[in-house]
Order: sequence, then structure tokens, then C-alpha cells
Amino acid sequence: MSDWQKILRDGSIDTLEKLADKFGRDVIDVEALKPAFDNFQMRITPAALNQIREVGDPMWNQYVPTVQELDVVDGVIDSLDEDADSPVPNITHRYPDRVLFLVSPVCASYCRFCTRRRKVGDPEKIPLNQYDSAFEYIRQHPEVRDVILSGGDPMMLSDRRIEYILQNLRAIPHVEIIRLGSRITSHLPERITPEFCDMVQKYHPIYMNTHFNHPSELTEASRAALDRLSRAGVVLGCQTVLLKGVNDSPEVMMKLMHELLKARVRPYYIYMADQVAGGEHFRTQVQKGLEIVKALRGWTSGLAVPHFVIDAPGGGGKVPLLPEYVEEITDDEVIFRNYEGKRFTYKQPKTASPACPTEPAAEPDIVPIEIAASKGRATRKRKSANG
Repeated sequence: MSDWQKILRDGSIDTLEKLADKFGRDVIDVEALKPAFDNFQMRITPAALNQIREVGDPMWNQYVPTVQELDVVDGVIDSLDEDADSPVPNITHRYPDRVLFLVSPVCASYCRFCTRRRKVGDPEKIPLNQYDSAFEYIRQHPEVRDVILSGGDPMMLSDRRIEYILQNLRAIPHVEIIRLGSRITSHLPERITPEFCDMVQKYHPIYMNTHFNHPSELTEASRAALDRLSRAGVVLGCQTVLLKGVNDSPEVMMKLMHELLKARVRPYYIYMADQVAGGEHFRTQVQKGLEIVKALRGWTSGLAVPHFVIDAPGGGGKVPLLPEYVEEITDDEVIFRNYEGKRFTYKQPKTASPACPTEPAAEPDIVPIEIAASKGRATRKRKSANG
């Protein structure tokens, strides 16, 4: 058993009784929380547990079950309709040139807002013995150039199993990009071992979309794990979910983006929380996300401004949202406001009339292409005549 597996097994809180022993029976009502636990299991790794400073803080809210999970108003079990776009087990093919490949049924810690909570934690719903049909599907679809490994968390697999997957994908000529979607650098940074980093370098280009929701998740151990990945040539991005009670303020989100860049992680997406049953209490209004993006755009480096998207319910895919900057567009001009609210006008290009072509203005160091071409033809004719 690897060191990281021992840490996961021996140090994690995975029952309500352990949770109550840690935080007190007056805080954790085991009987009241049992239906939420039965609906979606719980596990909190030592790294995630150490990030909790007090009851009700952003880290607590992400990992500790609550009776609010049982209040379903308009939440949907498969909110993104992934199963409808699953042609074979473990594959979701929604976009033209890429597929989602579910390779692991488990995570190190279970986020209470999980979109895939209907499957995660159940090996029968993300089977490890049905990779062959997934590989064959990808082989038979040459339009697929990008494969995203997800789950669960693919980094919960052994190095040997991950390498088996990478080898099979790299044997398919049209697969250009392989991505790992993982929260392991926050939940179990010990998993990023030197052995894994040595192995993964054989299969580049490899990308990893990490998942950080709050600045305090970027601990010293997490930063060290990210550094090991960067040095191994893994390109790092971050997918953040906008969550009420976790990061729903411009100040927190800007701090998070800055800390990510310092760790050589490029902010990639901020997602609206999905309309998933059991996670509705995490959802903010869309206006909150637009407010945050407006507080980032122009007020900090463009590197620190991710795309703000809604993953459309019912399988519509990711739709980007932006604050309203454009006020008017005509054939003559575009009127817009900048990040400070100041108004500016951009003149549209003038289209020359086809009946009255204009000669390009002569410049001393530029020879018009038509003239150069005609001189070349004349020179060749003279040489032919003399030759």
C-alpha cells in the first residue's frame, strides 16, 4: 500500500460518528444527518480537515453534510443530462472534438455540491472493468482529439492503472490532448509522488484541471504538489465553482485567482453551481457571478480572469457569460464602457465602393504586390528572349 493510500485510509473521516467525535455531538446530530449521508457518502481527508478553521466556514460548508441537502426544489439528479450523451459506458460525448472519460468512481474527499453525486462513490455506476468499450469508441471516432479523464477523481487510481489508460490513449493517432480533472492537489497532495511525475512525462502533452474554491486551500503542501506537477511538464489550470458561503465575494475570488497564478496554475473557469438535487443551497444568483467577473476584469491581470460559465441544464454545454460592456453597435461604430464605467467609441472600418477601387498609398519602402509580380514576369521574359 502506498503512503498516500495509508493516509487516505487511516486519517480520513468517513462516518458521521467520527465527525461527531471530532467536532462534538452538540454540533453534529448523527440521526438528523443520516439521510443526507445515506444519499451521498462522506469522506474528508486530513488535508481537507486541516483547512477547516471553525464550524460554518468555507471549508466546513464544502465537506460536512447538512439537512439542507434533503430540500429539493428544482434540483435535478442528472442536471447536465450526461447520461443521454453516453454512447457506451464511461463515455460522455457532448462536444464535437472531445469526450469525457469516467475512469474512477471515487474521490479522496466528497464535495457536498458534487454534480455527479448520483454516480460518485458507486463502482457499479462508474465501472472499472468497462474501459475496453470506451477505448474502442474513441478509436472509431477520429474527430475526437481531446480526452478528459474524470470520475470521481482519476488520481485515485494507481500509477499502474493510470499509465495503462495513458498508453491506450496515446496509441490512438487522432488523440492529441489528454486532460486529468482532479481535486487531489487540494484533498490529498501526497498523491503527487515523484514516481507519478516520472511516469506522466512519457505521455505529454498532459493537462490537469485542478479544482480550488478558496484561497486557504492553497496550502504549503498543495503548492508543493502543484510545483512537482509543473516541473514534470503538466500544464495546470483551475476550475472553480461559485458557491454561496464559500467564495461568493469579489475579494475572496480575486485572492484565489492571484494565489493560483503564484502557484503556476492558470484560472480557467468559474462555474455557476449546477442545478443538481442535493446541492441547491450552494447556488447564488447569476448576477453575483457577473458582479465578481466585473470586479476582476480590468482591475487585475487578464491572466487572473477565468471564463464565467453556466453549464446549461439538460446538456446544452458550457455557455460563457460577461457583464454588459457594449451599449450600441451600428455599421459605423461601437459604443461601449470600460471596466471603470467610462464610455468609448470604436469606429467600424469603412468599406470601399466596388465601383470606385482606390489605389494604395505609395510608401517609399513598400513595393505593391501587383508591380512586383509584373516586374518578375517581365524579367523572366527578357531572360527567355536572351537565352
